[in-house]
Amino acid sequence: MKKMMTAVVMVSVFTSFSAIAEVSEVKVPLGAGGFGFLPLHMMKAHNLIEKQAEQAGVKVKVNWSNIGGPAGMIDALLSGSADFISAGPPSFLILWDKTKGNANVKGVASMSSIPMRLNTRAEHLKTIDDLKAGDKIAVTSVKSSIPSIVMQMYAVQKYGRDQAFKFDPFTVTMNHSDAAAALLSGTTITGHYASAPLDQRELKSPGVRTIMNTDDVMGGSTTFTMISTTQKFHDQNPKVYAAFVAALKEAQEMIARDKAGAAKVLLESMGGASAGSAEDMIAILNDPTTKYTLKPENVMKYATFMNSIGSLKNKPATIDELFFKGSDLSGGN
Repeated sequence: MKKMMTAVVMVSVFTSFSAIAEVSEVKVPLGAGGFGFLPLHMMKAHNLIEKQAEQAGVKVKVNWSNIGGPAGMIDALLSGSADFISAGPPSFLILWDKTKGNANVKGVASMSSIPMRLNTRAEHLKTIDDLKAGDKIAVTSVKSSIPSIVMQMYAVQKYGRDQAFKFDPFTVTMNHSDAAAALLSGTTITGHYASAPLDQRELKSPGVRTIMNTDDVMGGSTTFTMISTTQKFHDQNPKVYAAFVAALKEAQEMIARDKAGAAKVLLESMGGASAGSAEDMIAILNDPTTKYTLKPENVMKYATFMNSIGSLKNKPATIDELFFKGSDLSGGN
């Protein structure tokens, strides 16, 4: 009887220890930079994950890495060298689709909703319908980036489903900095599908104008960057997961409350004064189309469209199929 009681106590202790043995280090890549990733830099600058975790009774260290670009971050998440990653909805949806039934990557929450603008100084371009042989539009990833999917949507809306890939041959993969430099120098590319602050900086150059806006095609405010993780991390680390979500929400609230402070963090993350002025950054933060919210916007529209043209094998029935429970995603779509 005594041996049995001892065994029961040992099992109970082991079970309790296992239940609370969450990770002591959280690995988070900072992403490509700029306004879409500002909440992550706020979380880093103000130690928000550590603070929220401690309030939940968990002590964690945060390892912030400089992995940028969807491909690098996806590899990091699936290999275990990252716990949370940030990406645009199209890249997330492709990852969700490919890992369904195995790693089961799902969304944690939206991070930002910001429009992207197709800027050009080519006189013959009034709309993208005017693209001609030799024209090149710079995007961060051909076929799977936000601009690529949006141009495919536009093509279907105007020319029909069999013309979904009409504009793909005009796209070329370039990082935003190189694309902005090429556009402003008038070499290599005809247009650049840019995000803040480069889109605004380009528009200050004589002759540069916007011929397409992603929000216009999507029919309203649309998620620009979002956070995802694996089912395994979510299930094994409930307190750390919740602390991350709480820290993300706090970062978004701090941005809304103190634009000058947020602009300072943003400029520091982008290399200081050479990245632009605080006044310019604050003006963009004050633009009503620049939003920081946990709520996904138009993610289901991406999913439905991408499934319809064969870019996704699986079609989610509702937004809840794409996101873990536990975040305040009410009203998301």
